[in-house]
Amino acid sequence: MDVSKYRAASFNYADVGATRDTLPAGYHYVEKSRVIGSGVEDFVAAADALMRWDMHRGAGLTVHSSDDAVPDAVVVLTLGPIRIPCRVVYVIDEANRQGFAYGTLDGHPESGEELFHVDYSPADGTVTAHITAFSKPGRWYTRLGGPVGRRVQALFTDRYLTALAKVCTSPRQS
Repeated sequence: MDVSKYRAASFNYADVGATRDTLPAGYHYVEKSRVIGSGVEDFVAAADALMRWDMHRGAGLTVHSSDDAVPDAVVVLTLGPIRIPCRVVYVIDEANRQGFAYGTLDGHPESGEELFHVDYSPADGTVTAHITAFSKPGRWYTRLGGPVGRRVQALFTDRYLTALAKVCTSPRQS
């Protein structure tokens, strides 16, 4: 799939970048974290998988992207016939934290933003994956589907965390 046609697409929500601070009112929220590994090696592996879209692939989505997760990269995720276009809003590139947030583009089933990051704690070696999102239905079928959309989002949030845990080499804690 050629993602270039989505380069000019607009975000379909007003609160671009809001996952950096206080989440905006009027949305459904998701916040979930899981310990996925231990040590620098696991942190590097998880961060690499996250930034190369392998987390999304591991969750069962097909990934079509203009680049790795870098600012303004466009990614169109597909699940069967459903196209899920997003643009990277910002990247976190710190010594012990790596990740990015992307926002939904016109045509996305939802309207909102999702932040993914992995953190390494030098104090105890713990590697933790975090997901924070705000969204509301963005298309007629997601409005009509109501709670089904929330269940799908919860399912994929868990799949994302599981996919990152699988790239870590140390035993996982639940």
